Amino acid sequence: MTHVQAFLKDEQGITTVEIILILVVLISLVIIFKKQLTNLVNKIFSKITSQSNSI
Repeated sequence: MTHVQAFLKDEQGITTVEIILILVVLISLVIIFKKQLTNLVNKIFSKITSQSNSI
């Protein structure tokens, strides 16, 4: 039981603020590179579709 209490009181883990900051950075990168990412995904799916027809 003391191990559980020590774990709950431990402050060395990732905090909510750090998680939110990481998410903000990732979302901003997606927004900045949206066009490039969309083009890349479309190319990948078209290649998958064309190669799956040859099977």
